[in-house]
Amino acid sequence: MPLAEFLCPSQRRSPLAPLPSANPGPTWARPPESGLRATWLGHSTTLLEIGGRRILTDPVWGPRASPSGRIGPKRFQPVPIPLADLPPIDLVVVSHDHYDHLDYPTIRTLAETPVPFVTSLGVGAHLEAWGVAHDRITELDWWETAAVCGDDIEITATPAQHFSGRSPTTRNQTLWSSFVIAGDSGRIYFGGDSGLMTGFADIGREFPGFDLVLLEIGAYHPAWANVHLGPVNALSALAALGGGPLLPIHWGTFDLATHRWDQPIETLVARGQEGGADVRTPRLGQPMEPAAAREPQEAWWRDVSRLHPADGDAALDEQAAPPPPSD
Repeated sequence: MPLAEFLCPSQRRSPLAPLPSANPGPTWARPPESGLRATWLGHSTTLLEIGGRRILTDPVWGPRASPSGRIGPKRFQPVPIPLADLPPIDLVVVSHDHYDHLDYPTIRTLAETPVPFVTSLGVGAHLEAWGVAHDRITELDWWETAAVCGDDIEITATPAQHFSGRSPTTRNQTLWSSFVIAGDSGRIYFGGDSGLMTGFADIGREFPGFDLVLLEIGAYHPAWANVHLGPVNALSALAALGGGPLLPIHWGTFDLATHRWDQPIETLVARGQEGGADVRTPRLGQPMEPAAAREPQEAWWRDVSRLHPADGDAALDEQAAPPPPSD
């Protein structure tokens, strides 16, 4: 496959119109009835409400997942709410240092607030360089646990199978992690980026019973299976973790691979229904309580999918091997 095909997105790699989204502000003004609520804001950015605290994962409000403001993967879906309109945040969790997870303009804005950060070993140097005070940063190695938010929350860094680096010369100089976030209203698994690994079963044994599982499904390719799950392997990872409601992340925001923009969610929904997985599909910005009664999920993205002309089998999108992933 020519490199130009990967670098120049086709219409099927990004939607022809903005995806439906909701304004979460009015719901955020009320505490979650169950004590546990999640709002997907795009890609891997999610606002988690647990134990009376608000935790923001991998916050990215910037226009590109790139070191440049002019080139590189451009956001095709806006965040449902401006960064300035977020309610007070108690903790920011950063899984690793890739551009679609660690965003310079977003961190610079958050640095002006008193919010603390938890991240993987070595990533704190980026945060400090961008204005976050050293005493607001907690770095964790795998299997290390920190009590945060006035001891209301315990967060444990857990293994992931990925890589790191923000340039060719800084590859794997910092750690990448998934995280287990626990409070008195439940336990959440935030997967960050990872390929399928035996470590999911280890995590499931160490932390039996997740009330919510966040796993990446997009920006994948079979040739990248060692560092990105994709939808089918996400279901395998969910089973290894012990199950639980699955909130799919890492899709619907940036064009970072060669597949159609809607292929990950369509594959996940179809395979999840076949296997009986509890897949939740709230639209962007729609707060969701995993304890709520399981109901048929809305395929809200399909109205935008239908804007594309029919052009053959979507499975063809991932046959040619693309360049190695950069995220």
